[in-house]
Amino acid sequence: MPRYEYRCRACGDTFEVQRPMSEANANAACPAGHDDTVKLLSTVAVGGGNQGGAAPRPSGGGCCGGSCGC
Repeated sequence: MPRYEYRCRACGDTFEVQRPMSEANANAACPAGHDDTVKLLSTVAVGGGNQGGAAPRPSGGGCCGGSCGC
C-alpha cells in the first residue's frame, strides 16, 4: 500500500499516511489534529539491474557521439 507525505500548514509538521491509491486525494489531519494540510509531491525510487555495484558510466550522446571535448 502506498504512503503519501503531507505537511501541516498550521504547525509545519511533515508526516506520512499509508492508504490505498483510491484514497490518494483524500484530506489527512496531522498527528496534532490540525486539518489544514497539503499533500507533498514525492519522488519514487525504482530499482534497476544494478545490484549494489558502481553506477554505470554515461556513454555516447552529445556532439560527435560524445567523443569531442565541447
